[in-house]
Amino acid sequence: ICMADTIPCLLSPWSEWSDCSVTCGKGMRTRQRMLKSAAELGDCNEELEQAEKCMLPECPIDCELTEWSQWSECNTSCGKGHMIRTRMIKTEPQFGGAACPETIQRSKCRVRKCLRGQGLEKRRWKEAR
Repeated sequence: ICMADTIPCLLSPWSEWSDCSVTCGKGMRTRQRMLKSAAELGDCNEELEQAEKCMLPECPIDCELTEWSQWSECNTSCGKGHMIRTRMIKTEPQFGGAACPETIQRSKCRVRKCLRGQGLEKRRWKEAR
C-alpha cells in the first residue's frame, strides 16, 4: 500500500532585502520568496515574506522659532530712539538641519520733538528745591 506523503514546499531563494522604507531615521525593509510548486497535498505553511527594522542616519531637524513678540515701546520719551521685538528658539537644529535666523530685531522710532533745554530746566528746578 502506497502512503500518501505530503510533497514538501518548493520555494525560491529569498530575494535581496528591499531598501529601507525611509530616507532617514527608523524604517522597515522586506524580502520575499515564491512558492515554486503548489503543495498538492496539504498546505504550505512556510512564510513567503519577512520584514525587519532598519535604521538610517538621523533625519535633519530644522530650527523652529516662536512667533515674534509685540514691538517694545520706543526707548526715548522724545526724539529719535529704537524699539525691539524678540522671538524664542523652540527647537535647536540637529543633524545638519537649517540654522536659526535672527531672534531679535531693532527698528527706529521717533517720538515728538524734544523741547530745547527740557532736561536742563528740570535739573535747575530740582537743585533750587
